Amino acid sequence: MTYTYQYPHPAVTTDIVIFSVRENALQLLLIKRGGEPYKGSWALPGGFVKLDESVDACAKRELAEEAGLQDVYLEQLYTFGKVDRDPRERVISVAYYTLTPSEHLLPEAGTDAAEVAWFPISELPELAFDHTEIINVARKRLAAKMEYSTIGLQFMAEEFTLSQLQIVYEQATGKELDKRNFRKWILSLDLIKETGKKYAAGAHRPAMLYSIKDRDSVEIIR
Repeated sequence: MTYTYQYPHPAVTTDIVIFSVRENALQLLLIKRGGEPYKGSWALPGGFVKLDESVDACAKRELAEEAGLQDVYLEQLYTFGKVDRDPRERVISVAYYTLTPSEHLLPEAGTDAAEVAWFPISELPELAFDHTEIINVARKRLAAKMEYSTIGLQFMAEEFTLSQLQIVYEQATGKELDKRNFRKWILSLDLIKETGKKYAAGAHRPAMLYSIKDRDSVEIIR
């Protein structure tokens, strides 16, 4: 049986917020749009869902096409559906977010993007569509999870200092943390171990380098 619906169908898109820590700052991966609308403006990676694919598949495809990234774990964030959010037509967007060490990523502009680059969360350019709103929601979700979970370890490289890990939590939550209490808490979780190596930066005393005992045991962003 063929069904005919009386209601017009809105388009569906996906948008992806990728958090990482670079140069001791929480940063986002953005693409410069290669086409209209907002040609030349910075935006989140994303695009329209095809009729024969799921929204999850679309998010992964768009991330590969626009930023050259594959095998990135994505978590659904929220659905954005203001009537005028896209000047082309009625568009509803399913947003995703993820957090990852930036050295695991080698982004490059794909077929749908003119450029791809990292931006500190505190120095974002003017963005296309409602992507500023999407980023704000993603950051609030991230900050809330960082308050009670170990997901901050997902940002870390193979080896890191406790000071670098503390910076991750401070950047994500926007709160200054007591050094002694933070170290006591993170070590009590028994998720990281000393590597036996030290990291020297400037005139500061060398700091012990740590690594994650078992990355599979680290809480994912859910």
